[in-house]
Amino acid sequence: MARRGAAALALALVLLAVALTAVGAQGAALQERDYYVQETWSREPYYARPEPEPEPFSPPLPAGTGTGTGEREARPLEPRPPKKAPKPKKAPRREKFAPETPPPGKNSVRKGVRTKSSEKPASDGHSVPVARDEVRESCPPLGLETLKITDFQLHASTSKRYGLGAHRGRLNIQAGINENDFYDGAWCAGRNDLHQWIEVDARRLTRFTGVITQGRNSLWLSDWVTSYKVMVSNDSHTWVTVKNGSGDMIFEGNSEKEIPVLNELPVPMVARYIRVNPRSWFDNGSICMRMEILGCPLPDPNNYYHRRNEMTTTDALDFKHHNYKEMRQLMKVVNEMCPNITRIYNIGKSHQGLKLYAVEISDHPGEHEVGEPEFHYIAGAHGNEVLGRELVLLLMQFLCQEYLARNPRIVRLVEETRIHLLPSLNPDGYEKASAGGSELGGWSLGRWTHDGIDINNNFPDLNTLLWEAEDRQNLQRKVPNHYIPIPEWFLSENATVAVETRAVTAWLEKLPFVLGGNLQGGELVVAYPYDMVRSLWKTQEHSPTPDDHVFRWLAYSYASTHRLMTDARRRVCHTEDFQKEDGTVNGASWHTVAGSLNDFSYLHTNCFELSIYVGCDKYPHESELPEEWENNRESLIVFMEQVHRGIKGMVRDVHGKGIPNAVISVEGVNHDIRTASDGDYWRLLNPGEYVVTAKAEGFTASTKNCMVGYDMGATRCDFTLSKTNLARIREIMEKFGKQPVSLPARRLKLRGRKRRQRG
Repeated sequence: MARRGAAALALALVLLAVALTAVGAQGAALQERDYYVQETWSREPYYARPEPEPEPFSPPLPAGTGTGTGEREARPLEPRPPKKAPKPKKAPRREKFAPETPPPGKNSVRKGVRTKSSEKPASDGHSVPVARDEVRESCPPLGLETLKITDFQLHASTSKRYGLGAHRGRLNIQAGINENDFYDGAWCAGRNDLHQWIEVDARRLTRFTGVITQGRNSLWLSDWVTSYKVMVSNDSHTWVTVKNGSGDMIFEGNSEKEIPVLNELPVPMVARYIRVNPRSWFDNGSICMRMEILGCPLPDPNNYYHRRNEMTTTDALDFKHHNYKEMRQLMKVVNEMCPNITRIYNIGKSHQGLKLYAVEISDHPGEHEVGEPEFHYIAGAHGNEVLGRELVLLLMQFLCQEYLARNPRIVRLVEETRIHLLPSLNPDGYEKASAGGSELGGWSLGRWTHDGIDINNNFPDLNTLLWEAEDRQNLQRKVPNHYIPIPEWFLSENATVAVETRAVTAWLEKLPFVLGGNLQGGELVVAYPYDMVRSLWKTQEHSPTPDDHVFRWLAYSYASTHRLMTDARRRVCHTEDFQKEDGTVNGASWHTVAGSLNDFSYLHTNCFELSIYVGCDKYPHESELPEEWENNRESLIVFMEQVHRGIKGMVRDVHGKGIPNAVISVEGVNHDIRTASDGDYWRLLNPGEYVVTAKAEGFTASTKNCMVGYDMGATRCDFTLSKTNLARIREIMEKFGKQPVSLPARRLKLRGRKRRQRG
């Protein structure tokens, strides 16, 4: 008996020593900076790791260690257990998810999370508002809407068909024109019961903080989820439901299908997988939903896959969303940094009285230099398409910085081009969209002006005037193919025309723009005119301009230098696959639009205008801006450089004076352009040999052969016109104070005299 008592005492001492060793291991782990490292093949649960001093992205404390009898202790965690660590094989495999400790300086009292043991759930009322504050400040969307989350990371219990699979359950995804195809507007479960779910695999440990949901995008059906549960897992097999007090938390879902609804988790949860389980849905509908997950991926220095795919930028720019005041301030900062090459001006005011500011970048700001082409970028015609607005603001910063750094490419561009950047054509719409934020504005909040007008389609329809005139067979004179005048009804005060539209129309008429791009969002493609179909009974039809080959090149110059537009491996944004045309599309073959900015510019001015859709997400989160800048930076510069492609020159009289409003015609191209007020002109053309004619009223026409090469830089092609005999006679008579005799008027006068003499 004595021997047995001694043996028992010795065994107790050994167990005590092992326990103290484990405590020491926990303390050592607290000092390890790479405590969060967990390789993807490791099955060791992350939650068992002890928590260090509070740091950003710190993982949770172990849940329920040392609670009542019968409860098994969680293993102490270390980065890949050393040889001396306790063997983990005997410990049971159990999934536990612990709430994250609030940041320092705030109440950090916590009670653990409810598991199968007798632990209490994380229901500390003091910690909930802390978590909610952190969601808005630090945890961005994972990227379902931006396609950062691939289709392979989305899974669902069931689906009605492929077009309603889990890969379609992305926030703001749009259905095709013909529903019930491969591109429908949500994930829809195959059955309407409580066992359905949709799941996201973040592929790394992530601090999940919230869920945003929408219903199904459909013209005909009403489907949305009205409540749901949220579950998390580390292995996709064992799931823990987010708790609220002693029971599972039921989140309130949507009350209609388009307005996004955000639900923040009461306490952030760290895991790899997150699952949404619908509990109720619209009575007359089905289980259908689109969603976005808010979460912060935890850094994992040992995972090469994530480090390799992280996008970084070396440009020191202001990557944030700018409201109206901040936008104006940023322009001022750029102007102060580069006062010799920048000028701030406005082209008018919005419906709400906000000035439509633009920045000019040129070596002689404020004046048109003879022989120098003018270029513009317009953004924000749709107020909720915010990415274009921020790209233009980033571009003006970049041009200023690179010019000061004497980057030869940028210096040449600035000195040889007059650049105009208009970042926000619809500031009233932006104010509405920004009130909802980057994820909660939906697809259309802020799209229109304050008085409900879509600026992009608010210009006069000149296509119909041109085509109807061309179709008439009994015309005695040739129909003009350019500078088609604006109809009188459009100029009347009672016309449904936005003040912003009138402002940009006057701007385009005032300055001799050669090339321009209007930045839009919601897709990744470059659209070129015509935007309107010629056949009235069709909604889609290829409608090329006479300069179709030039427009195709201009579109391709942007798309081919964009990081994603021509990537054949990328997923389509919504329904259209533009890869067959290398990321470009004729506007009318996509969807017909009457009175577009592109068509108006081409038919009423010299400007060749294209619509550039810069991203699937109209209003990306601020954290996405550096990557979006990298995606578009080279394209923005290359497209500007295309203004120097084709021919340019002067049209002068025999005395060397420039002839304004002279017509430049290219043989075989039924579209002319005109000279500016100083007699200079620019005609965009692809490489080749062209027969070009210059003509002006009162002058004899002149024709030349002009060769356009493949090297960047327009070919010089000048013209000297001599006056016609009639023009010379008129000039001589005007010089001596006499007017030319009108023969018909003189005949009438002689007849009158004869009648009076007879009478």
